[in-house]
Amino acid sequence: MKTPNLKLITTEDGSHSLYREDLNETYHSFRGAEGESLQVFIKEGLDAQLSKTNQRSITVFEVGFGTGLNAFLAAKYASQHQVQVHYHSVEPYPVPKEIYEQFNFGKSEEENSLVQALHAGAWEEPVTISAYLELVKYQCTLEEFDGEVRADVVFYDAFAPSKQAEVWALDNLKKCFEMLVSGGVLVTYCAQGQFKRNLAAAGFEVETLPGAMGKKEMVRGLKL
Repeated sequence: MKTPNLKLITTEDGSHSLYREDLNETYHSFRGAEGESLQVFIKEGLDAQLSKTNQRSITVFEVGFGTGLNAFLAAKYASQHQVQVHYHSVEPYPVPKEIYEQFNFGKSEEENSLVQALHAGAWEEPVTISAYLELVKYQCTLEEFDGEVRADVVFYDAFAPSKQAEVWALDNLKKCFEMLVSGGVLVTYCAQGQFKRNLAAAGFEVETLPGAMGKKEMVRGLKL
């Protein structure tokens, strides 16, 4: 697959994101890439689930590896809290080396090496990124994914429904519902009405939460 034209940008909290020209869309909130990811995916996804279950090992499935920011923050969280994170992510268009080498997520040489390892690691096979995070990246869309993952948390970080409506289709949400263990959750920045109706139709109990970086709402779907 040919990678679309990407432009490195700096969001308002100082963290990098990417602008995809063909979609006229950024990979994260322009108000703050790191701030958005921390609240939506780490606080309301990973941390909330671990706090609820007291697990010491958790499996994450991410829709849209993108810049690797969510995986990087999950790896930092895993090390800080000494929990094992098994991280799976689909991404049809891997970010080229000449771009990911510039990302400023790492605030130290060690953290920058972690960012690079997340991107440089092999695809389609487990890669040990740190003592607490194992990563498997799949170069495909969610629609194409046919692997067997039993996830505790789904990070649904695809481009907005207005840009890629097919990714938010009911069949994809049903696929995620089936992938989740009982009590598992799907978290996303998106709070579109049709999306919430699709989540409910897929079997999720839908919870609307305060959004990140000035956004009014975000959504968490629970599999009972």
